Amino acid sequence: MSKKLTIHDIAALAGVGKSTVSRVLTNDPKVKPETKAHVEKVIEESGYVPSKSAQSMRGGSQKVIGVIISRLGSHSENRAVSSILTTLYAAGYDAVIMESQFDRDKTNEHLDVLHKRNVDGVILFGFTDCDQKQLEIWQEKMVVIAMDVSAISSINYDNQGVIDKALAHLLADGRREISYIGVDPSDRTTGQLRLQAYLDWCQMNGVQPRYVTGRLHHESGYELVDQVLNESTEAIACASDTLAIGVIKRLQELGREEIAVTGVGGNDLLSFLFPNTFSVDPGYEEAGQRAAAQLIQQLSGDSERVHITLSPTSNQ
Repeated sequence: MSKKLTIHDIAALAGVGKSTVSRVLTNDPKVKPETKAHVEKVIEESGYVPSKSAQSMRGGSQKVIGVIISRLGSHSENRAVSSILTTLYAAGYDAVIMESQFDRDKTNEHLDVLHKRNVDGVILFGFTDCDQKQLEIWQEKMVVIAMDVSAISSINYDNQGVIDKALAHLLADGRREISYIGVDPSDRTTGQLRLQAYLDWCQMNGVQPRYVTGRLHHESGYELVDQVLNESTEAIACASDTLAIGVIKRLQELGREEIAVTGVGGNDLLSFLFPNTFSVDPGYEEAGQRAAAQLIQQLSGDSERVHITLSPTSNQ
C-alpha cells in the first residue's frame, strides 16, 4: 500500500513552501495565478486529498461545529443534540461533542480547544455560572441554548410557562392542594425560575405553598416526597420528568397513587412507565433544530442575532 501523501509531500513535489500549498488550498488571493495553477496541477496528478485541518488553515472552513453540552446523561439535552446533529448533517457539517459538567473553567477550556481547531462555530448549552465574556468573543459564530445572552443568539425555554401549564392542568382537574418538588435554586432556569413560577401561582390562587428542592435526579425526587406530603395533598408538580419518576415510585410505595404528578420534559420513558402522568415539553428537540439552523444561517451571513423563547406543549 502506497504512503498517503501529506501537505509536506505536495510542497516538495511542487517546489514551494508548505505555507504556499496551504494558501492554495484555501483559495488565498495573494497566491500568484501561475503558482496556484502549478500547485493545483501537482495536487491533481498526485491524487492528494487535503485533510480538514489543512483546509482550515488561514481561515478556511472545516464544516465542523462544536457542541458543548452540560451532561452526557441528560435526557433533555440528548433530545436537543439529536435534532442538532440531524440539522448539521443535512447541511454538510460534522460535529465535535464536549461535556462541560456545569464547570465554568472546563467550558472555557473546551472553547479554547475549539478555537485552536478553527471550528466554524459553536452551539453551547448554557448554565448559571457560564462565563459570558468568553462566549461573547464568538459573536455570530455561536448560539446558546437555555441561557439568554444579549451579545449571542439564544434559544430559550419558557420556564415560567412550563410550570404554569402543569399547574393549570391540575387546577382544571379539581386539584388545589399542590406541592412542588424542584431543583436547587442555584440553577437559575430549572431551579430558580420554575420554583418562582410555582410560588407565584400559589399566591395568585390563595394556596399555601409546600415545596422542597434537591438534585436533578430521580433518586432526589424519591427521597424528597415525604417532606411535601400530608393527608390533604392532591398533587405534586415536579420541575422535571426525572424527578417525577422518583416521586411516582415513592407514592406507589406509600399507597398514595390517588395523588396526581406532573413533570417537565416530555420524556418517553415517563410516558411509557406512567402513561397517565401529565408532562410539559419545553421544546427540547425544537431548540436543537432551531439552534443549528440559526448558527448555519449566521455563518453564511443570512441572519442577524436572535433571542427566541419556545412555547411549551403537553403530552396530553
